[in-house]
Amino acid sequence: MATVASRAAESFVIEGGRALNGTIRASGNKNGALPILAACVLTDEPVRLTNVPHIRDVETMMELIADLGADVEWAATNEVRVHAGSLSSHELDAELASRIRASFLLAGPLLARAGRAVVPPPGGDVIGRRRLDPHIHALTELGAHIDLNGRYEMHTDGLRGTHIFLDEASVMATENAVMAASLTRGQTVIGNAACEPHVQDLCRFLVSLGARIEGVGSNVLRIEGVQRLRGGEWSIAPDHIEVCSFVGLAAVTGGAVTIEDVVPEDLRPIAPALARLGIHVELRDSALHVPAGQELVIQDDLGGQIPKLEDGPWPAFPADLTSIALAVATQARGTILIFEKMFENRLFFVDKLVSMGARIILCDPHRAVVTGPARLFGQQMASPDIRAGMAMLIASLCAEGTSTIGNVGEIDRGYERIDERLRALGAQIERTET
Repeated sequence: MATVASRAAESFVIEGGRALNGTIRASGNKNGALPILAACVLTDEPVRLTNVPHIRDVETMMELIADLGADVEWAATNEVRVHAGSLSSHELDAELASRIRASFLLAGPLLARAGRAVVPPPGGDVIGRRRLDPHIHALTELGAHIDLNGRYEMHTDGLRGTHIFLDEASVMATENAVMAASLTRGQTVIGNAACEPHVQDLCRFLVSLGARIEGVGSNVLRIEGVQRLRGGEWSIAPDHIEVCSFVGLAAVTGGAVTIEDVVPEDLRPIAPALARLGIHVELRDSALHVPAGQELVIQDDLGGQIPKLEDGPWPAFPADLTSIALAVATQARGTILIFEKMFENRLFFVDKLVSMGARIILCDPHRAVVTGPARLFGQQMASPDIRAGMAMLIASLCAEGTSTIGNVGEIDRGYERIDERLRALGAQIERTET
């Protein structure tokens, strides 16, 4: 695959106005694969992971684990093998850590396995302030001592089970705490825990290795620590964010697309928001079908009031779908308020859609009013983050003329071979050197 530098210098050139049609398979969940890879450090036995998305963030996590002394390799296109038989280091490489926020997920496993962890400040999307406080609080409650000196230097004389109440339902803080608690003596109770599908997938993976976790899928997790975890095999659950991204792509282009290998339970909480945007979908066992030729009409609130679509912790509408929903709303008849509660920079890409002809009023960093349908025209843009990049793809595929999206390395961080997969559905999209 291309290097990080070369992908940052690549662009997508898109000719809009073509309906997407066909069948596509959902990739493994990026946000599930990253913590599960980190959790492989907890055991000294081999682990085989399948349905791993072959994306940039996963490659970086694999490099981080290898740098700690573990054997990690791609065994097949979407299969990774990890064997952390012994660790030669407890310090993360600063340059690698700066590429992804998920690098901080190695703090919990390293503390539980080695009793020490040195973790540089993590990187990731610049979508607003992303607090590390819940991580530090949870690990400190478990018995870690943490010094901040340009990096997080952590050590422990022995973690102990305790009651933890997170001051926000942070996904990664929950994952860090669960991983550390799995090898911690005694019982740990985590209140206000995140319960997103990828958090559930991590918990079930750990249970398959011998961890004892109760309350999976709820906001209270109970972990009874064990002395060691064994190796095993696990298939990463499909990515519900990617599934809904393809739903948006199909809806705005007017095509008929079937997405296979989905988990219906992960999509039902999102279905009301799709209906509010006028999107009709059909769930068929483990497949989701988007019928062709849908007339997208915003579903008003009672009395004809302008509706609101807002994100929140699961099972509320996922923050990672806010940008996608906003792009779809530009093509729906009516007006809707998009309320991004969680990240104050998430909506700062909307000027790109406005330049294409979208009718959007950015009220403040968290709220945007969208009125559609708008006639969009191709423009030259650059992707600031993963989900904004997908929103730009959605707008470009239904726009008139040619669009160029630069910095597609950001999109590659979260969507596997997106240009190839879109071409298979009939899109006219090419990857070029900038």
